[in-house]
Amino acid sequence: MVAVINTGHSIRSIFNYNEKKVSLGKAECIGEGNYPIDLADLTLDSKLKTLLKQLELNKNVTRNSVHISLNFDRSEKELTNEKLMEIAQVYMEKIGFGSQPYLVYRHHDAGHPHIHIVSIKVKSDGKRIDMQNIGKNQSEAARREIEKDFNLVSAERKKTSNDVKQLPANIQKIQYGDSDSKKAISRVLNYVIPNYKFTTIGELNAVLNLYNISAERGLEGSKMYKRKGLIYQILDEQKKPIGVPIKASSFYLKPTLKNLELRFEANKKMRIPHMKRIRNCIDFAFLKNDKISLEKLDKILCSEGINMVMRKNTEGLLYGITYIDHTSKCIFNGSTMGSSYAAKAIQEKCEDIIIKSQNKALNNSQHTKFQSTQNAISFISAEQVQKIFDSIISPEYNGEYIPKELKGKRRKRKRKGQSDNQ
Repeated sequence: MVAVINTGHSIRSIFNYNEKKVSLGKAECIGEGNYPIDLADLTLDSKLKTLLKQLELNKNVTRNSVHISLNFDRSEKELTNEKLMEIAQVYMEKIGFGSQPYLVYRHHDAGHPHIHIVSIKVKSDGKRIDMQNIGKNQSEAARREIEKDFNLVSAERKKTSNDVKQLPANIQKIQYGDSDSKKAISRVLNYVIPNYKFTTIGELNAVLNLYNISAERGLEGSKMYKRKGLIYQILDEQKKPIGVPIKASSFYLKPTLKNLELRFEANKKMRIPHMKRIRNCIDFAFLKNDKISLEKLDKILCSEGINMVMRKNTEGLLYGITYIDHTSKCIFNGSTMGSSYAAKAIQEKCEDIIIKSQNKALNNSQHTKFQSTQNAISFISAEQVQKIFDSIISPEYNGEYIPKELKGKRRKRKRKGQSDNQ
């Protein structure tokens, strides 16, 4: 199970989002928590008014709405509405929202079972619920306990499988045309942005590209770039833009450049403790392997849950590397981790190891040949050696050879018409 928690300024927007899904037949409201009357007797108006009335108890809480999605593995098709409602109640209790009014919606617009929970941060006594690190602490503990108690597929176990080296269980690569583009992009953004620690648009794109999505600011100097605009677009298998780009401001999460820049600063500090893990994995890979290539290094890191995203120019030359650690959910450009982990240094290390390995193999081959010759010579007797030596220094005999001094003088032949007295 994977839990995603988002907060917002408008409970009305969250409520309308889920009810619109219901009206389109893509979702159903399966239950409520702490409402004065049963779900069957609730009207649209009374569902929303219960939440709004409690929010009036503390108008100082501006970011007052809570939207949670609980996502289950594709294989868990047997989850009934009753079981999902029971899971929702246990989860809300464990994260400190057990006494809050909330609505539970089951959505049917994805390939995996999932529910959405709509609630508020203001208690019945007007006090505000502190949600600092709730995802890392209370939610993670609740998830592990629920997976065990309800015999669900573990998100941690899924991470160790081969498929999850690349993508989480509940999020899939987007294929253009398979589903509504905005919904597909929104699903990925809702998972990536709150969970991964990135400090630039480039680092964010390193993750988004895994799902065939790209965040673009436009050309430098363009009107969109100057106004700090941001769009999201689907990519094809060749990582080329396809379809219509969608403005960041049109998504419920509001993943605009302004909001992302706030995350950039916070993430810079939060990701520092996790840098050592990636460095250690890279160092150990080079230490353990006599012969290694960039492709092999990529596979080794992948087995540790780390993607090595290599950036190449149009000529295919490597100019940059970004490391994505899916365990700590931290993203680092190679140069940020130190010059030894930048693209140039990594490439040189790989080439040095290959060259040294080749030289070692060549030296071993030459030594083997020399040793074979020495062994062969050691089996030749002294008499045979003398014969070989004599044959080398003795002149070559040619039966037809006559020294010049022993040759008789040649008599000149007379030409016709000539006499000896001429």
